[in-house]
This record gives sequence, structure tokens and C-alpha cells, in this order.
Amino acid sequence: MAYNDYIKAQKEGKKQYRNCIAKGEYPYLPVLDEMISFSDIECEVNLGISFIPLKSVVGTSNIGRTTAFSNHFMPLLDYGTEFSGKWSVLCDAQLEEGIHDAIKVYEYMNLYYVIEGNKRVSVLKYHDAVTVAAEVIRKIPKRTDELENKIYYEFMAFHKLSGIHTISFSAEGRFTKLQEIIKGEANISWTDDDRMDFNSFYLAFEKAFHAKGGVGLTMTTGDALLSFISLYGYENCKEMTASELNESLEKFWNEFIILDAEESVSLQLNPSDEAEKKKNVLRYILPSSHKKYKVAFLYDAKPHESNWIYSHELGRIHINETYPEEIETIYVTYSDAEGNVDDILNELIAGGNEIIFATCTQFIKSSLKAALEHPHVKILNCSLNIPHSHIRTYDARMYEAKFLTGVIAGAMTECDNIGYIADYPVYGMTANINAFALGAKLVNPRAKVYLTWSTLKNHDVDAFFMQKGIDYISDQDMITPQCALRKFGLYHIEGSEKKNLAMSICNWGAFYEQIIQSIINGGWKEGEISGNNTLNYWWGLSAGVIDVICSQNLPKSIIRLVEMFRQMICNGYFYPFGGVLHSQDGIIQEDEHACLSPEQIITMDWLYENVIGSIPTIDNLIDKTIPVVLLQGVGEMKK
Repeated sequence: MAYNDYIKAQKEGKKQYRNCIAKGEYPYLPVLDEMISFSDIECEVNLGISFIPLKSVVGTSNIGRTTAFSNHFMPLLDYGTEFSGKWSVLCDAQLEEGIHDAIKVYEYMNLYYVIEGNKRVSVLKYHDAVTVAAEVIRKIPKRTDELENKIYYEFMAFHKLSGIHTISFSAEGRFTKLQEIIKGEANISWTDDDRMDFNSFYLAFEKAFHAKGGVGLTMTTGDALLSFISLYGYENCKEMTASELNESLEKFWNEFIILDAEESVSLQLNPSDEAEKKKNVLRYILPSSHKKYKVAFLYDAKPHESNWIYSHELGRIHINETYPEEIETIYVTYSDAEGNVDDILNELIAGGNEIIFATCTQFIKSSLKAALEHPHVKILNCSLNIPHSHIRTYDARMYEAKFLTGVIAGAMTECDNIGYIADYPVYGMTANINAFALGAKLVNPRAKVYLTWSTLKNHDVDAFFMQKGIDYISDQDMITPQCALRKFGLYHIEGSEKKNLAMSICNWGAFYEQIIQSIINGGWKEGEISGNNTLNYWWGLSAGVIDVICSQNLPKSIIRLVEMFRQMICNGYFYPFGGVLHSQDGIIQEDEHACLSPEQIITMDWLYENVIGSIPTIDNLIDKTIPVVLLQGVGEMKK
């Protein structure tokens, strides 16, 4: 019996050897001593005996017997040697009662290299064992700025709390995120039950993921698992049967493909030509016998309580007034409804709503989950740069309007110092700030923009500007009718009074009208990009969805200047982020004929040279901003 097993294992080893040679790869076991030197190591730590995943045992610690094995631990030496005899004895022992003696390994960068027990590892791998008992000595590398090193240090902190060896990730922050999902907090140790539950689910997920085709993806099983449980919830995932897990993976698979490809979101920068041709003809394309098309809006606050939600509510009202016979809209406020966001979306779908607009980034996971379960419903989430194949995202190119108000501020200021109040440091916000600063400097080379944030902890915005002597300020874009304050748009402080000069607006009514028409006309499928099913509607001045309203308090010459720039942007003759660009830290773009790409504009994490201020860290923000910033924060903010 052992003879047949050895010959079979040797045949597999020689096949692996030949494949490696053909590919120009090293055909034997990797040797740790040849990979690292003493100077690379900070220290060694004995972790004691534990069960480690055999798939992570990848090599040997020294040159020794390395050529006796292929690089997958299958034997290469002929039968009849002392080596083959010992291998066969171990094979019989594994078949009769199992191999119980622990091997000894070095752990380096979450992989294991055998000190003692190469043949035991070979036999166990041949028999497809999952784990092996091992005395583990960790070689801790010195800290570097390399991504792999940073991830490994995160792993060590995670392993200290969890005792979990099995999982690996390809990006920073994911061990921290997994810890928070499992235990709710960053520094709580796992119990034995926690480890048992997680290992059980991990093995089930890995088996299903690989069977579906996960081995062909570049992402790790851990990357896939984390995105899966982030959507469905860890507690729900643990309770899934094998069939339920397979069914959910089937629905989620396109999301894995997109995450694995790491493709950017495909941006639709203007309504399609087809949508433009059919504009305002919705009442003719729906037959008179057709029941009203049902469209729902999901808000996170009441319209009169939130400037952001109020602007979307104006858009919903526009749809009602424009198509009273063809479309029926409703809105639901999450804070008023019973149940969680998942339940609310399911109720809206059960109520026959064919299009759902979720107006807040925080709803993105629930939106995706609902879309996976109900592919016939078109669900859109108001956010930027979040790639999902089953839902669409949308937002406005507000930076174009901010450039115009920057022009006004630069032309009007007498002291050359202008204030700018931002709220959330998320995708698109930095572009708004920089476009405003560019507009101001274009007409006033001495203009400086003093940046502050309304979402900072223990921060008095008014006192900040008063201290700087700043009297021209760009503030929030809109206020609700119930708000008596005049702190919106661009305003000038004159003593105790504020004189409004201009305001950037987003015409969500025009936005929603064109998107709804496009969907009904079949544009949902037409909008798909070959090889990438993620789409973000990102429309601006040219689509008529944003604009700047100028006050009569402005000189006519400045209004004419603003109109000139507005027309040039609409017609594609001028780009706010075109030409030479300098950040606070140096040059960004040195070609005077170049323009930043839409993707560079969305994700910019730098501030223009005439901006005085900085992008805040997540620790300095008030609590309500955290969920949004974790999803869409610029730079290093997202965990």
C-alpha cells in the first residue's frame, strides 16, 4: 500500500518539477535561509505549539533535503532509498492512526518553513490534510515601508488577539476591519468558541469559493470572505447552510470579479445622446393602459431637517409635477421607519417600486444586498467611486460650479483672503475645494483660500474666520426653508450682516428626470461598459444638473465673467483642472496642455498651492461623519 502511495506521490512530484522547469521557475522547496539574512530580522519569538494550515507550509528552513522534494513537497527520490522507506512508514502511520508528532517550523511573513518534519509535511499534503501540529518560531522582520511588511505587522497584531493563522489579505486595514466585524472592537481577544466558529466558516467559505472558481482570481480567500461578510453580516453568514452559501456566492460572484480586477468605476459624464433625443417624451413611450411607474426615494433624515435631503426632495417633487399621470413617487425616511435599511428596501420592492434612489452613501451595502436579491429592480445610490455591478451610483460634478464661485470670490475680495467651509473629507470634496481655489487665483493671483471643516471636533468656524479677518466665505450649498440663517453659498460679511452673492446648486429634478427616462428607454443595459459593469452617472454643467445662481448684489461685469466661464466649461473649451497645477507639496501637473482625468479629479487627496489648511484625519472628525468617511474618505482615511 505504502509502495503504491509513494510511487503516486513521486509521479506527482516529478510532474510538478517538469512544469516548473518549463516555466523557468525554481523546482525545489524554497529555502528560508537563502531568502533572508540575519540583518533582515528584528527578533525571534517562540509561539509554542498550535495547528497551522498546511497550505501555508511552503518551504524548508535550510538547504538540507530541499532537492528531495518538488516545490509542493511531493517526493522526487526513487523508491528503495532510505528516504522512501521513512516516507512510506509515515504514510502507513497516517492511514492507520494519523500523524500526531508536531513538526517544527519558522513562521516568516505568515508563511511556514520546516525546521524538522519535512517528510511528515509531504505525507500530510499527499493525503490532503488541512492542518498540522507545529512548534512555531516567528521571525519578525524589521519594519519597512513596503506594503507586504505593513500588512504583516497588522497580521501579527490580529493574530495576538485572535490566534487565527488561516487568513491572509492583500491590502492594509483588512485585518483591523475583520477584528471589528467579529468582536465589535479593536482590542478584544477572541474566545475558543470565536476561533472554532470562524475556522469552521472559513473552511466552508474557502471550499465553496474555490469550487466556484476563486482559485483563478488574484484576490486572496480572505479578501473575498471579508467583502462577503461585510455585506451579509458575519452572524448571518455563520448560520448559512452549504446550499445557502453557494446560492449567495452565485449572486455575489460578479462583485468578486470587479474587486479582483480593481477596475475603476466607469463614469458617464453626460446623459447619453439617446436619452437627450427622447427627453420630455416619457408620457408618449408609456402606453395609456400602463400603470404608473413607481419610483421610491430613501432618505436618512426628514427633508426639513437636512439641507442635503431637502435638495433631493425638490428633485422628487419635480418628477411628480412633470409626470403626474405617468410616474408615482414616494419617499421613506430611515429615521421614521421601523426596522433596518434592509427591511425598508425590501418593503419598497414588495410595494412595486421599479426604481429606487438611495440618497446617502451609508445605504450602499443595503442597496447592493437588495439588488442581489431582486435583480429586476433598478437601485441607484448617491455616491462616488464605489464599484458594484448590480447597482449604479450617481453624483454631480459640483467642482465646476465651485470654480465659478471661486472666480466671484477672487474678484470681489479686497484683502485677498477668502474662507471656505467644507464638511466631509470624501471623494469629490477635495476637488470642490481646489476648483474654488483655482477660480479665485485665476482672477486674483494673490488670493488665498483659508480652509476649515464644519465636521471637526470642538471647532468654532465663525471664530476661526473672525480671527483671520476673513469676510468672503464659501459655505454650504443650500439651506431648508425653515432655516433663517444666511450662511449658504458665497457670502460677504458686513459688520453683523451677511450679504449672499452666489450659490452653487444641484438640480436633482433634472438629474432624476433624465436618469428615469434613460432607464425606461432601456438605458440601464445600454449604459453598461464592455468588460466592466460598474457605472457612475457623474453629470455637470453641460447636462444642466448643476449651476450657479448669482445675486443682484454682484457687479454686472462679474456676472458676465461667470457666464463666459460657464459657457466655456459647458462647451468643453475650458477645464478647471487643465494646465500646470501645483499642490501645497509640489507640482501635480506640469504640462500646460494636459488635463486631469475624471478619476484623478474624484480621488484627489491634495490641496492646491493657495489653500491654507489641510485634510483632517479621521480622529479629528465628529462621530456622525465616521460611517461615510470609512466608505468614501480620501487618501488614507478608509480602513
